[in-house]
Amino acid sequence: MKVELISIGDELLIGQTINTNASWLGQELALRGAKVTHCAVIMDTEVAIVEALDIALSRADVVIITGGLGPTKDDITKITLTKYFGTELEIDADVLKHVTSFFQSRGREMLEVNIQQAALPKSALVLNNALGTAPGMLFDIDGKTVMSVPGVPYEMKHVMSTSGFDYITDKYPTTDLFHRTIHLQGIGESFIADRISDIESGLLSNNIKLAYLPSPGIVRLRFTCQPNNQEEKLIDEAIEEVKKRLPKYYFSENEGDLSQVVGTILKRKSSFLGTVESCSGGQIANEIVRVSGSSDYFKGSLVSYSNELKVNLVKVTPSAINDFGAVSEEVVTQMAVNGRTILNVDYCISTSGVAGPTGGSPEKPVGTIWICVAGPNEVITKKCTFGEDRARNIKMTALTGLNMLRRMLLEINN
Repeated sequence: MKVELISIGDELLIGQTINTNASWLGQELALRGAKVTHCAVIMDTEVAIVEALDIALSRADVVIITGGLGPTKDDITKITLTKYFGTELEIDADVLKHVTSFFQSRGREMLEVNIQQAALPKSALVLNNALGTAPGMLFDIDGKTVMSVPGVPYEMKHVMSTSGFDYITDKYPTTDLFHRTIHLQGIGESFIADRISDIESGLLSNNIKLAYLPSPGIVRLRFTCQPNNQEEKLIDEAIEEVKKRLPKYYFSENEGDLSQVVGTILKRKSSFLGTVESCSGGQIANEIVRVSGSSDYFKGSLVSYSNELKVNLVKVTPSAINDFGAVSEEVVTQMAVNGRTILNVDYCISTSGVAGPTGGSPEKPVGTIWICVAGPNEVITKKCTFGEDRARNIKMTALTGLNMLRRMLLEINN
């Protein structure tokens, strides 16, 4: 089965919004044995939609369109598809009931444009959207399928997960691929490849694919094969060997988030965590509180961005800052150690660095970050040299700090 993706929206073309929908759909479809052959990003115009759809239907079995289903005049996907498939709009009673309930439950007035979201092409199969007011639509034409779903990522994922994928796999039976994905932090893909080259060679000789999927601070390794007990067993064995060789870096499998992993360990140990952050500006705390239930193990954070607060709030000695500078092992150590006491926690992560893109010096260039984790029995520090991108540096600082804590909690020293 061949699938093409069409993403609609000027905001995607000008870089205002990142096209995460295509990435997610590609991953989910691959898990179901479907092959995404093309992905187009187009303007929200009738001409662009018709042209992209003509091309996609000429070479694909399934076309999935995301975006352009909102209530405003610039969202014209529904109208264009109604014309394209030679049908007409009519109010769907069930969808109207849902839209009405959606607004009533939020105490908001429902306008005519909202009512019109329940007007759908008569020939389309409705794909219900419990999380929003724009339902998805599905058209069958000449043995092919066109699916139009909302562009809002969480709504799109809901519609596809509750009905879209089931329809596709029922109509176009495929053999699901066997996947396992593991996550590593603090090591680059080239270093991983060097450490596991023999493992990778063994996998390739057995028709097992290993993909390296890097992102800031994280590398995912995805192992893929056709469903086969022997090959699946080889993947299981390979992953166990990778974990043995790289315990400092391996932290989870599948969708396991580093902050979730750390939170689970803290909760198991009945321990509490706090952070004292300078250059990361609360990013570590943000990573932690994204996890529901984090109040069970996280007490809070002090963001001591200025030297004044480092001294007055976190009790860093002025001499440490004067002698070594705010970006130093001595200062970041005092921040973590004192933070344990001030926040009354078992573990404290601290950060101080030059996030950039300005503020660097020959001795401490942009991307120089000191991180410290203080616990009941030990204090560990790490000097990192990242790059010149501020957002990337902050993200990598947070992930590195969390992984340092994970290693301390699990007593992993090598």
